[in-house]
Amino acid sequence: MILTVTLNTALDLTYRVRALRPHGSHRVSEVVERPGGKGVNVARVLAALGHEATVTGFAGGATGRQVRDALTAVPGVSDALVPVSAATRRTVAVVDETTGDTTQLNEPGPTVTAQEWTAFQEMYRELVAAASAVALCGSLPPGVPVGAYAALVRTARAAGVPVLLDTGGEPLRRGVAARPDVVKPNADELAELTGSHDPLRATQDARRRGARAVVASLGPDGLLAVTPEGRWRATTPVRLPGNPTGAGDSVVAGLLSGLVEQLPWHDRLIRAAALAAATVRSPVAGEFDRRTYDELRGRVAVSGEAGAARPGPVRPAVSS
Repeated sequence: MILTVTLNTALDLTYRVRALRPHGSHRVSEVVERPGGKGVNVARVLAALGHEATVTGFAGGATGRQVRDALTAVPGVSDALVPVSAATRRTVAVVDETTGDTTQLNEPGPTVTAQEWTAFQEMYRELVAAASAVALCGSLPPGVPVGAYAALVRTARAAGVPVLLDTGGEPLRRGVAARPDVVKPNADELAELTGSHDPLRATQDARRRGARAVVASLGPDGLLAVTPEGRWRATTPVRLPGNPTGAGDSVVAGLLSGLVEQLPWHDRLIRAAALAAATVRSPVAGEFDRRTYDELRGRVAVSGEAGAARPGPVRPAVSS
């Protein structure tokens, strides 16, 4: 079982409009409602790849009940969300059908009490003991300590379970210092963490800060990975139009599934890059276009070399 942690779960609403105009009134042609949050999206993709996934985090109020009810309908995904008194947030994605662009509106999330955070940590320790890998994903809701991911990384490492971190800002900075096995920032998160806008330099710097391996999502420029085994860049042959929401979550699913299957980094990156592109072709996050994925797996270009990465922190780590 792969455990995905989404501390700030959401009910995702996707609206499709013919053309999005500022200050205008719009007729919505389609509404899609589904459980969301980065780790939830990761779990759905993992399940589609044939892996059992368990989702934990927080859920509360009527929105939280909708999220949990919808999760029970997803084959291969188990619900281990911890109840809270405040209501789960909603996110709204507005897709412009003319341009293919997506506008995202994200609510801040429920305020989590100290008692609820303690209850989650107890649940997390039990779940980690049965997991083959852990993904820690997304923003922190109000009330959760800024060092929460660092604590969760340490718990997973103490249990001997490989852990991937996908977040930003101060939670990322503190989480990296706890030495996760993989971090997966996007270009903006990487620049904020390191102060460098040069992808290779920033990725190497992020690894020196504590991560065993760093895989940076660079949008249309693909993926850049710096690992103990070497460094590589993975790119798809064409930039596909569509909705990019959730593409980074599919990268996480590709990396984690490859890790537990003990694939070499070259193959993990091919899977992750193909999944990201295939997710752009899907109308909603947490899904990917299977035909696009199958076509691209043989067309992803991976350049680089084994043994080319600069040394990172010397420490005991779970082998990947």
